[in-house]
Formats: sequence, structure tokens, C-alpha cells
Amino acid sequence: MNILLLGSGGREHALAWKMLQSPLCDELFVAPGNAGTAAIAKNIEINPLDFEAVKSVVLSQNIEMVVVGPEDPLVKGIYDYFKQDPQLSGIPVIGPSKKGAQLEGSKEFAKQFLVKNNIPTAAYDSFTKETVEEGCKFLATLKAPYVLKADGLAAGKGVLILQDLAEAQRELRNMLVEEKFGQASAKVVIEEFLDGIELSCFVLTDGKSYKLLPTAKDYKRIGEGDKGLNTGGMGAVSPVPFADAAFMEKIESRIVKPTIEGLKKDNIDYKGFVFIGLIKVGDDPFVIEYNVRMGDPETEVVIPRLKSDLIEMFKALSKQELDKVTLETDERSAATVMVVSGGYPEDYEKGKVISGLDKVEGSIAFHAGTKLQNDTVVTSGGRVIAVTSYGNDFNEAIKKSYQNIAKLNFDKMYYRKDIGFDL
Repeated sequence: MNILLLGSGGREHALAWKMLQSPLCDELFVAPGNAGTAAIAKNIEINPLDFEAVKSVVLSQNIEMVVVGPEDPLVKGIYDYFKQDPQLSGIPVIGPSKKGAQLEGSKEFAKQFLVKNNIPTAAYDSFTKETVEEGCKFLATLKAPYVLKADGLAAGKGVLILQDLAEAQRELRNMLVEEKFGQASAKVVIEEFLDGIELSCFVLTDGKSYKLLPTAKDYKRIGEGDKGLNTGGMGAVSPVPFADAAFMEKIESRIVKPTIEGLKKDNIDYKGFVFIGLIKVGDDPFVIEYNVRMGDPETEVVIPRLKSDLIEMFKALSKQELDKVTLETDERSAATVMVVSGGYPEDYEKGKVISGLDKVEGSIAFHAGTKLQNDTVVTSGGRVIAVTSYGNDFNEAIKKSYQNIAKLNFDKMYYRKDIGFDL
């Protein structure tokens, strides 16, 4: 079948790499894609948020399945757009409905869902411009650190964790009154801080049954030792060494099952990935957040560990027959390290020539922020390349990734040298 994959990051390159291993995939189109997807599939220069443009590609290229990489098209309702269009309604879209995508599109919706379904999460309240002073009083009832979350999508940058009460109150006013994150912070969720170690759990669901994908742990801060500004992610490992069978049983029984049951109970049409951001407090898992797609760079370690045919799973999912397929996982560990542009996550320059990609051996270089300029691969984003490797454990995998990163070069290139340091 002909398949269209929407997105342009490392996540999409990893999904494309895996989908092309399936005998069910005839031709793969990626919109808009990057230099990495251009080498293995056919890039189409359209904006995934322009649903009319997506429709015309689907019809002109005889597309039989659409896989949605990023969250924006899902939150804006691409699934519903297909369902309601007579020419498109028979084409499966891998991703939830607009209502299901609210799990990521609205922090408040997600917290209400968690509380309603008795899923363990931090205590919270939400505030708007009108109730900003009540929010400041609520902060005073909590212990430091203080967690402020913009309700809407803020490209992974809408969460602040602050130690000082006065600063937290000032930032709350900044978010609500001064619109620090634009529309995304028209409402702000304030949460109690949970102290523990984070991990991510990935679920593929057809709305009735589900498959648990491998766990992963990513590293969000730009600086070593998890210091500095938040980024989209500087590296990841899978599986998470501390997520043993007993802990996984708690995740499944207390979090995954009630999540899928909750979607069913609310008649939410959900056929796609659920990414559950967790924190281990003592020996118990709590939900920090939901995402409605695969994470990045976690995809670059989770997807390479799947032995099963991803397209076959997507087909089963679209027919609500996911329980009929088996999910096989590679026993090896995987680790990825993200190479980024100098200055990221703040201002950085683009268009830097990348050398050494042809020298990468025994690892996979997934492209994130790259593009082709006159047949030369150049940087086009903050996060540029994710170098993924397998190993008998995460240490061996990380070591291989670093050996191959040493072969890469572009002006002001930066990467963290301590991925996995806390494990």
C-alpha cells in the first residue's frame, strides 16, 4: 500500500525507517520530511496542518493509510477531517480523534481525565487571567518547588519548575496576564511537585485493546547533569533499567488499563499511540502528562527495538483487531544521543554543512533538523541528528553512539556527554 507519514523530525525518520521494512509498504511519502527521509522515501513539501493540501496528496498519490507523527495535526482534528470527508473516510488515520488529542492539547482536560479515572497523579488546580490572584494564593499553600504548566501546546516549553514562591507567583502573572506562551497559557495548571525519577511508557491502542511498547527515558535539559533550559530532548535509552516486572505490573494495572477503559467509557475515538510520561516516587508510578503521539527522541530508541511489522500493527489497529497481532521486542538495549545546533534551545543558526554522515558504522543516524541544499545535507533546526545504537545494556549502546558522533561535524555542533548518567 501507499502510505503518507506527516512530520519532519527524528521521530518521523525513525518511523519511516521501520515502516519501509514492511512488505506491506509499497511507496512511502513523507510530508514535509527532512534530508534523512529524502534518502529512503519521497518527501512532499506541504504543511501537515494544511488539511486541504494533505487531502490532495492523498487523492493524487492513491494513499491508503496516513500516519501522523506530531501532535499539532491531531489536536487540530485531522482524524475527524478524514472521517467526515466522503472521499477520505475509508482511509485509516493512525492517531486519535480531536477529542482524544485533548489529552495532550489541554493539560486541564488531561488532569480531569486522570482524576475521574482514579489514575495516580499530582494534586492540581487551574487558573485563568481572571483568577490569577487566587492562583498566587494557591501557590502559597504548596511546598517548593512549584510546577506551572501552560494548558495548551507550547512546543514542549510550557512547563516551569521554580524553587522560589515569589518567582513562581511572578511567572504565573507572566503566563496569564502577559501571555508569555501566547494562547497556550491563557489557562495555567499549577501542580504539586513529585520527587522521583522519570520514565516514559508507550501504548498502541485501537480503542478496545492495547499493546505495551518498550519503556524509555529521555533527557530534557540542555546541560550535563540535567542542568539548564528544557529542550525537546537531548537523548534517550530503552528499556529503563529500574522498570522491573513488578513496577511494570503497577504501571499496567494502575495506569494503562484505566486509561484505555476511560477512553472507552467516554466514547473517545482513539486509534494510535498514547505516550504516558511517568514519575517513580518511592516504588509507585504517577502520571505527569499524556502525549497523543510517540515522543522524540524516545521514538528513536523504542521503534528500533520493535521486531514486529509496524504496518501490520497499524492495519490491525485501524480495524480494531489489535488483539489479533503479537508484539515482539528486541532483547537488546538501545540508546540515542541528540546532536544539536550551537545556541539551541535559544537562538541558533541554520544552514551549516554536516560532514561525516557517511562514516557512521554500527549505529543509525536519524535526521531531525536537516534538509538538502544542492544535494548537500545542512542543518535546518535546533535538534539536528539522533545517533542510535544497540547494545547488551544501555552503557554499551551509549558508548557506540558516542563513538559515531565523534565522526560527525558541523559549525557549533553540541551534544550532551552524559546521557544515562543517572541510571
